[in-house]
Amino acid sequence: MANKKLLITTPIYYINAEPTIGSSYTTISVDVLARWNRLTGRDVFFLTGLDENSSKTVESAKERKYSSIQKYADDMAKEWIGTWKILNISYDNFIRTTSKKHKDFAQKYFNKAYKDGDIYFGDYEGLYCYGCEDFKREIDLKDGSCPYHKKKPTKVKEKNYFFRLSKYQKEVLKLINSKNFVLPSFRRKEIINFIEQGLTDISVSRPNLKWGIDVPFDKTQKIWTWYDALYNYYSGVDKKYWKGEVVHVVGKDIQKFHSVIWPAMLLSAKEDLPTTVFSHGFFTINGQKISKSLGNNIEVGKLCEKYSVDALRYFLMREIPFGQDGDFSEEGLKSRLNNELANELGNLVSRVLSIAGKKLKGNVSKQTIDKRLSSKLNIKNISKLMENYELHNALGEIMKFVGECNKYVNDQKVWEKSEKELEKDLYNLLEGIRIISILFYSFIPETSEKINKQLNVKEGKIKDCKFGIVNKYKIKKGELLFKKVN
Repeated sequence: MANKKLLITTPIYYINAEPTIGSSYTTISVDVLARWNRLTGRDVFFLTGLDENSSKTVESAKERKYSSIQKYADDMAKEWIGTWKILNISYDNFIRTTSKKHKDFAQKYFNKAYKDGDIYFGDYEGLYCYGCEDFKREIDLKDGSCPYHKKKPTKVKEKNYFFRLSKYQKEVLKLINSKNFVLPSFRRKEIINFIEQGLTDISVSRPNLKWGIDVPFDKTQKIWTWYDALYNYYSGVDKKYWKGEVVHVVGKDIQKFHSVIWPAMLLSAKEDLPTTVFSHGFFTINGQKISKSLGNNIEVGKLCEKYSVDALRYFLMREIPFGQDGDFSEEGLKSRLNNELANELGNLVSRVLSIAGKKLKGNVSKQTIDKRLSSKLNIKNISKLMENYELHNALGEIMKFVGECNKYVNDQKVWEKSEKELEKDLYNLLEGIRIISILFYSFIPETSEKINKQLNVKEGKIKDCKFGIVNKYKIKKGELLFKKVN
């Protein structure tokens, strides 16, 4: 991640239901990466938002007795924005595809592709999955059904506009084969196999729909929701960020759209290409993907109320190797909260600040750095893991240093020492806790802010993760960072 500018995005989400634990996972992971890169000094733009032009929007508005589809979309946008506020998501823009700016962008690029000969009118006869909002081939199905939504696609026959995806097969394949375009790298083979089967031109409009963005030169057709949605990555951000590193984080079920169709659209438009498409795995409950379509969602708000926002953020990033599938377990969440956040991190901060308050009245001056503790911090390794999108392993390294600090407390028996002997140990421990707060900020920002307040220090950057920076601590011990849940 050497480029100074970074555009990092979530997919834009359908609004046929409230945020799921899956969409929360994606958004939290991008928030972690955005926050981390800001701490390194990079110019970061974090984009998220909603795909509101889907047929799912129309169906859900009807099911919920809305007379106005736009009013339904507006109310759902408030719901999603509210959830991201609860989860402490630090996005720079929240885009909605019903906005005039986005509509203008989508129509502009559709019109350009048409004039350049990359969009043409034709007949489509085949299968359409309304869950995916995608045209399907027989080879894409499992036992005749969509592998993601477990439903048979609908046979459709209609006149549509087509995009010449086949024209860009060689260029897209070359891009897929480049080192960091598709991550994790084990997903590359799947995409290559898909392309080598032969890319066919794709339908990019639907006839006779009442909701969506009009094809600019044919009011009888609406632009296919995926074709318009992908342009949110341009309409929602200052174009200067496309001159830097561009990272799309998506679920593995929509990787094809982002790593094949989207680059082809950009090649057609002669625009800059993304640097990386990183696809994470699925959550499962009893082996099934957590999905709005399957109706097995977990209520995010209730989890936050019961366990705290930071406990949920920590668990999601710690429990599941980023990029792989994982099973959600409330027992696992409880265990991580009680054993790691409360017992290890919370107990460390509470013990050290309590002793400093009782024995030194909260005043601790700068002392000689004890390499027995400072040498246990491996900031280079943590930074490398973050650069490689190994968020779970980075958290593991941070927690390892928390464990070293707890070990230092016990080995030094700081509670037994006189004031004169004690100050050196406490200064080193307070510096360790300050560094821990910086490292944790991307993952559990509210907790880091609480630690900083108790240490009476300002938020630090990654460059401040070294011992000996603070000249004098004047601590103000507060409440426990985490409460255990039985």
